[in-house]
Amino acid sequence: MIKVKNIKKSFSEKPVLKGISCEFEKGKTSLIIGQTGSGKTVFMKCLLGLHKHDSGKIIFNDRDFEKMKDNQKMELKSRIGTVFQGSALFDSMSIEENVMFPLKMFKNLPFDEMLDRVNLVLKRVELENSNKKMPSEASGGMQKRVAIARAIVNNPEYLFCDEPNSGLDPKTAIVIDNLIKEITEERNITTIINSHDMNSVMEIGEKIIFLKNGILEWEGSKSNIFKTDNQAVTDFVYSSNLYKKVRKMYQKK
Repeated sequence: MIKVKNIKKSFSEKPVLKGISCEFEKGKTSLIIGQTGSGKTVFMKCLLGLHKHDSGKIIFNDRDFEKMKDNQKMELKSRIGTVFQGSALFDSMSIEENVMFPLKMFKNLPFDEMLDRVNLVLKRVELENSNKKMPSEASGGMQKRVAIARAIVNNPEYLFCDEPNSGLDPKTAIVIDNLIKEITEERNITTIINSHDMNSVMEIGEKIIFLKNGILEWEGSKSNIFKTDNQAVTDFVYSSNLYKKVRKMYQKK
């Protein structure tokens, strides 16, 4: 579990996060949504330790990140998997080498053991026997699955995904959504996803965090988002083709 308590962050005296508090539960997929400029990317970077927050607390399983020593922070980072927007694979490395990269960075294992782990996660994302392919030989959907395999090869407790469906067709996006949700449940991971995709909200959003102008404007379930009277939320989701159909369905329940 991750607990966030009154996080604030400013750049050049301009406040971006204005006191956000929330919790992310283990074994569940939580989505952070909001308009461009809402603060969701900065919020995720603070959670990942890529930005140092100005005040407030980020607590990983009862441990305050800011109070950890450097070696403790490094150990925590070894238990975090990240799926970057655009997959962010190394073009010069094979799929096998890309997936093995976190093992070489954080673990001191024999090559055979690392290879076993790589093969295990490639099988889990249905990419067996693709070890020697280069990223340029893989479709966008395959690259996303490689990125997920790389993110889980260290058996992380926490999984962060930044726009994992970016650039994918709707059918492939659903496959990626379901894969992330299945892995979250199988491995009991705390998963946090930055997304603008309302299809993802409906597919896998067990908890939704809606940010607006650096404030947590609303939080709830994927069913409640279509029942809320919060105007900021309805304005955000109204542009989705799912909105009218699904809102009517949930309002009848």
